[in-house]
Amino acid sequence: MAIPSVLIAGCGDVGGRLARQLLAQNWTVFGLRRSIQYLPAGVLPVAADLVVPQLPLTWPSGPLEYLVYCAAASESIEAVYRAAYVDGLRHVLAWLAHSGQRPRRVLFVSSSSVYGQKNAEWVDETSAVEPVGFSGRILLEAEQLLFNSGLPACAVRLTGIYGPGRSWLLDQVRQGYRVASEPPLYGNRIHAEDAAGLLAYLLKADQSGQPLETVYLGVDDCPAPLHEVVAWLREQLGVSGWAADASVRRAGSKRCSNARARALGWAPRYADYRAGYGALLADV
Repeated sequence: MAIPSVLIAGCGDVGGRLARQLLAQNWTVFGLRRSIQYLPAGVLPVAADLVVPQLPLTWPSGPLEYLVYCAAASESIEAVYRAAYVDGLRHVLAWLAHSGQRPRRVLFVSSSSVYGQKNAEWVDETSAVEPVGFSGRILLEAEQLLFNSGLPACAVRLTGIYGPGRSWLLDQVRQGYRVASEPPLYGNRIHAEDAAGLLAYLLKADQSGQPLETVYLGVDDCPAPLHEVVAWLREQLGVSGWAADASVRRAGSKRCSNARARALGWAPRYADYRAGYGALLADV
C-alpha cells in the first residue's frame, strides 16, 4: 500500500500533535508554518505565512492525499480572524488548484463558537448554527468557503482546547477564580491530544473507505458546569482563598455531544476534565 501523504496548514500545537501521531503510523507529513524550526522531527517543512497570497517556494509539487487546515488566529480581533481563517483558506485552495492537486479530503479545524445556544441545551452537528460573536461568524464563513470549493471536506468543530501549555484555567483557579453556580454554566472541552487524535482518526477512516459526514464536533464525553470544574481543581491544587472580584458569569452555556464521532469509532483518551486535568497536574 502506498504511503499516505498529508499537508497540515498551520502546524502549531494541535497540528504538531497530529503530525506526530501520523508520523508514528508512517504517513508522509508536510507541515506549513512561519517558524519551521518548531516543526516536529520528521515533518517536511513548508515555510509560509497563510495570509500571504503567493505560492510558497517549498509547496510540495507531487500529489497530496489529504490537507488539514489547522490555523490559529494570533489575536482575538476580527480582522486577524478573517485573515487567518477565510483569507488563509482561500490562499491554500488557490495553491492546490495552481499545483494541480486534488486531495481526497480536506479537514478544516473550526470551533463550537459557530453555535449560539446559551441555555444549557444539548448541541450536536445538526443543531442550528447562529453564532453571536465575530469568531463564530468568520469560522462559519470559512467552512462555507471550503464546502463550496468542490473538494470533499469536513469541518471539525473543536470545543475548548486544554493541555500542556494551555494553563489559563489552572492559573485562574490558583488566583481564586469565582464562577457563578446558578444557573450552572456548562462548558465543553477537549484535550489537545484528543483534538489531534480525532483529526487523525477521521483521516484514517477516510483512507480506509469509511463514509464521513461533513461536520464533526470535537469534545470529550462529559460537558460539565464550570463551577464544578473549578471546585475540583481548587481541591487538587489546594487553593483555599477566593479572589476579591465578583463571581464571573460568562455568556454562553451549552452541552456539546460527541455521539457522531463516537459512532464512527473514535473515543477520547481523556473522557472528562478529571482525566485530562489529572494527567496535566501529575506532570507538574
